[in-house]
Amino acid sequence: MTTRPILIHPDPRLKKLCDPVAALDDTIRQLADDMLETMYDAPGVGMAAPQIGVMSRVFVMDCAKEKSGFPEPMVMINPEITWVSEEKNVHEEGCLSLPEQYADVTRPKEVRMRWLGLDGQTHEEQFDGLWATCAQHELDHLNGKLFIDHLGPLKRQMVTRKLEKLKREWAREGRA
Repeated sequence: MTTRPILIHPDPRLKKLCDPVAALDDTIRQLADDMLETMYDAPGVGMAAPQIGVMSRVFVMDCAKEKSGFPEPMVMINPEITWVSEEKNVHEEGCLSLPEQYADVTRPKEVRMRWLGLDGQTHEEQFDGLWATCAQHELDHLNGKLFIDHLGPLKRQMVTRKLEKLKREWAREGRA
């Protein structure tokens, strides 16, 4: 497993639609391992492939770690939402690609998702709470959407300017 560099907004790759995974192979398995390693190291509860510059429909998440201390990593390949609840939930979201930026985002409270697992099988599960928020947030990444795209234009522009400044500072310090 390798910890990979995380792309920081604004980066054009974070705004692109990702390609479906054609075949489950060792490259995808290695990608999943690296994504989990990178996510845990950051630390975060979710990560999508485009956040490390890979334009494939893969994301990982583990929201159990926050509560129980026992990891429950999930790898979702070619995920899709098959159902959403009418009831909404507001959750403060952050993102590894938008460091130190947080905002309340309204999303469906529950979602059912279908995906291909690393075992080569199709899985379907219903999520609620933080798991539902995380799954929707990561799926957005695969569709070229960031959580700030759910905010008003002024707030979105303000966050983007802060991150442009942060990237310049990091470049001067040799961190980017």
